[in-house]
Amino acid sequence: MATGLVRRAIARVQSSAPAAKLVITRAHASEAEAQQAEPQAKKTHSLKTFQIYRWNPDNPQKPELKDYHIDLKECGPMVLDALIKIKNEIDPSLTFRRSCREGICGSCAMNIDGCNGLACLTKIDSDGSSGTTITPLPHMFVIKDLVVDMTNFYNQYKSIEPWLKRKSSPPTPGKEIPQSKRDRAKLDGMYECILCACCSTSCPSYWWNPESYLGPAALLHANRWIMDSRDEYTKERLDAVNDEFKLYRCHTILNCARACPKGLNPGKQIQNIKKLELLGS
Repeated sequence: MATGLVRRAIARVQSSAPAAKLVITRAHASEAEAQQAEPQAKKTHSLKTFQIYRWNPDNPQKPELKDYHIDLKECGPMVLDALIKIKNEIDPSLTFRRSCREGICGSCAMNIDGCNGLACLTKIDSDGSSGTTITPLPHMFVIKDLVVDMTNFYNQYKSIEPWLKRKSSPPTPGKEIPQSKRDRAKLDGMYECILCACCSTSCPSYWWNPESYLGPAALLHANRWIMDSRDEYTKERLDAVNDEFKLYRCHTILNCARACPKGLNPGKQIQNIKKLELLGS
């Protein structure tokens, strides 16, 4: 009796062995397929689509947003890195300004996903499922692709006479004019401006009155020289900007402060000019 039970148990084990081997084989096959699919999935996930504004004055058709696909594993972390890679490896006709790559020169100012900023300081969103849209600074005449005409912007900056003006000779001819630490500190938050135009081109008041309203950048620099203790033309500077359009088109919307890549607040400096005008300084 016992011998029969043992024989039946052995037969049962032998009959189930092929099925067990089949299960193990299938498991190994699934694991191998998963390992093969994983690199492909990672590669797909690292691809990023950049929609870039294109317009060529030599072929004046309607502007378009052109798609470019970049493998983020083969690209630097900043938007400017992607633009340089596209220009060098995909489309050499793509045109944009750039220089220092350190957030100092302000050349690579553009609109990235709806916000003005410097391409060299803006990190690429690593989410490959969503694209990045890059357009020129808003409400500026486009020269080509991402390059805008800065002539009016610089003329407005020039109009506030951004240099030291004195009526008397320096205390020591040929030497710098002394300034206390307290007076020097009054220039903080203004002298750091790099004239990238991110602030002015984010301002609705500047969009509506680009020829008459000086804009956040120019007015920030106007206040910088008004507040400089070494300058002796404070009243004349205040009189020069005391105009319904030049100064008072600022409605403290403060897009300028949000857009500034240097963390400055042009709206605060404009308010200081208004206060000085009110006090008759």
